[in-house]
Amino acid sequence: MRHLIIAFLFLIIASDQVKAQQDHMFTQYMFNSLLFNPAYAGSRDFMSIGLIHRSQWLGFQQGAPSTQAFSIHTPLRNERIGLGLTLLKDAIGPTDQVNVQASYAYRFPVGAFGHLALGLQGGVKNWRLNHNDLEQKDPNDPAFAEIGTETLWLPNFGAGLFFSSPNVFFGVSVPHLLDPDLRRTQITSDTIKFAREYRHYYLTGGIAIELSNNVIFRPSVLVKNVGLFGEFKEEGEGITAPTVFDVDAAFLFNNLLWIGVGLRSAFDGGDVPSSNDSIDFWTQLHLQNGIRVGFAYDYILSRVSRVSSGSIEAMIGYEFNYEKSKVVTPRYF
Repeated sequence: MRHLIIAFLFLIIASDQVKAQQDHMFTQYMFNSLLFNPAYAGSRDFMSIGLIHRSQWLGFQQGAPSTQAFSIHTPLRNERIGLGLTLLKDAIGPTDQVNVQASYAYRFPVGAFGHLALGLQGGVKNWRLNHNDLEQKDPNDPAFAEIGTETLWLPNFGAGLFFSSPNVFFGVSVPHLLDPDLRRTQITSDTIKFAREYRHYYLTGGIAIELSNNVIFRPSVLVKNVGLFGEFKEEGEGITAPTVFDVDAAFLFNNLLWIGVGLRSAFDGGDVPSSNDSIDFWTQLHLQNGIRVGFAYDYILSRVSRVSSGSIEAMIGYEFNYEKSKVVTPRYF
């Protein structure tokens, strides 16, 4: 199993012919949109904090992806400005990264329909690669000639747009606009091996439909793309990443209990044959005192299921309501 991870990492880190999705993923994305869209800051009308942990590919002995994220955001007193902060730690195999981003959003009222927010974020990522954790088939491979740990500090910034009303949400975002090199090695006079962070483009949306006084149905979708505007063409022919999408259907009972199921899959990305990735099951409990707790399980549909029993995700959050006497409108995203 370890060799599977190392082979996967070799393709990502050392090859100039393979391009892949690099950003983190979460099953409960609709309640953590600040992690990929700065315009979400302040959208919940009061301060909200969240902590989420994801363990991917259970059953791998070592090197499986593990992600932890903390987010906090709040509107200011004039209600048009929202501020946010995210801290994210992501590890897979010999690589790990810590990302800190501050977000600013300005919200415009759109008649009686809702608010349209424009958001910006900026921050820095610490990216590390520990060569000592790699098992090399060829010990003389020049792409991995270094010994020890590589560390990079990568500043970046992003932008987004987010529309929200009591029953509808829609957003587009680019969390990091710069695409810095992670490493670049001259193999021969005309051959360069490199790894790079590519821009990721997000599109998300959903609607809440009242089925009865006690039941709300909320379908939602998240689409993620890499290289939408031809970033890979500058580097010659290669294999691009497929466009990934999450389709989710959830029910809210008595404004208290969420139960949802989703499908994560992809559209074919050029030369890359795509397949269904997972069926996702999740639940959340929203208590009247502002505490939110949730859990998700991803049942793997791809060939990874031969060595993994699935992925899990747990989250906890708290929502501050400063106007205790005011009836809080239920939030569906």
